Amino acid sequence: MINKIVHTWTVLGALLVGFLPALGVELVFFYDPGCPHCARIDAFLAEIGPDYPELQVVRFNIREPQAREILEKLLVAYGVELGPVPLIFVGDVALVGDTFYGLEEEPVTLHGRAGEMALEEAIQRAIAEGAPSPLARAEGVQGRDLAEKLTLPAVLVAAAVDSVNPCCFAILIFLFGALLVAGRRRRILPIGLSFLSAIYISYFLMGLGVYSAIQAAGVQYYFILSVSILAVLMGVWSIKDYFAHGKWFSLEVPQRWRPLLKRLTASVVSVPGAFAIGILDSLFLLPCSSGPYIAILALISRTTTRAQGILYLLLYNLVFVLPLLILTLGVHFGFTTTARAERWRAQRVQKLHLVSGAVMVLLGIGMIVALQLGYV
Repeated sequence: MINKIVHTWTVLGALLVGFLPALGVELVFFYDPGCPHCARIDAFLAEIGPDYPELQVVRFNIREPQAREILEKLLVAYGVELGPVPLIFVGDVALVGDTFYGLEEEPVTLHGRAGEMALEEAIQRAIAEGAPSPLARAEGVQGRDLAEKLTLPAVLVAAAVDSVNPCCFAILIFLFGALLVAGRRRRILPIGLSFLSAIYISYFLMGLGVYSAIQAAGVQYYFILSVSILAVLMGVWSIKDYFAHGKWFSLEVPQRWRPLLKRLTASVVSVPGAFAIGILDSLFLLPCSSGPYIAILALISRTTTRAQGILYLLLYNLVFVLPLLILTLGVHFGFTTTARAERWRAQRVQKLHLVSGAVMVLLGIGMIVALQLGYV
């Protein structure tokens, strides 16, 4: 009787052990839809899949916000830095691009077939050891907020460059000049604040609309690539205006619009009128400032949640209107005059084009490189 009981438990134990591998060992795979290296690794995993029925591949599109949050925790849990895709975690091994961490004592970089063999070795080791899921290993780990580290400096720099906007300055200076000629100096502060408030609100709402459209469409990768290329082209053309200002096409208010804008601005004597001119400025003067703004919108659409994106937009537009606020206060309190402000603007308009163009080129190139390496 006892022998039968022992035999029964032995059989059940063997069956249980036999079923344990079927519970599976997880391999977590972060890929980029446009990455050919990721496609090769994915094909390799599909090829060896029948040899390892206990292997479960958990895939994450690195472009999704939720995937980035999980990736940040896994990077901390495995003690590795963010690098190019593909990123793979299995057992105690992490693969970042072509570099293996945990396979040997020191990180080792392997390419092609050697890399595939090393990955298969890591899978075999994880199965043999019954390694827990990398996702379980990352539970409770605090991520390093990689997106904010990347995005916040870019937002501040682009907004600072965009804020010294010759178009908005020109309209505001002309507006103040019209008020002074009409003998309404006391109206400068409320009308100036109304004007820049309209610009702030309009630019924020337009930015929020573009940001929401990109997020909803789910085409961030292709949009950011297109916008990055556009930023480089616009930057190069803006630099052209430093050497040949006014020739060919310029990133300024079109000449045919200027008489109408001047007539409308000269007629403004009220706070609501200044607000309306500010909205008009936001809608029709975008050739001056759309480059950095659209590039930043593309960047934050890839690297932030919606709540973070709204905060970045609020911050960007606050920096954007800050020089207009300084000019308004300066003229109101008599620290400067519209004539001096206009001379300052006219003398530096070409340098502003140079600085703005250089920032757009650097931002566009940086975004393209980061996009291809999987950093955004």
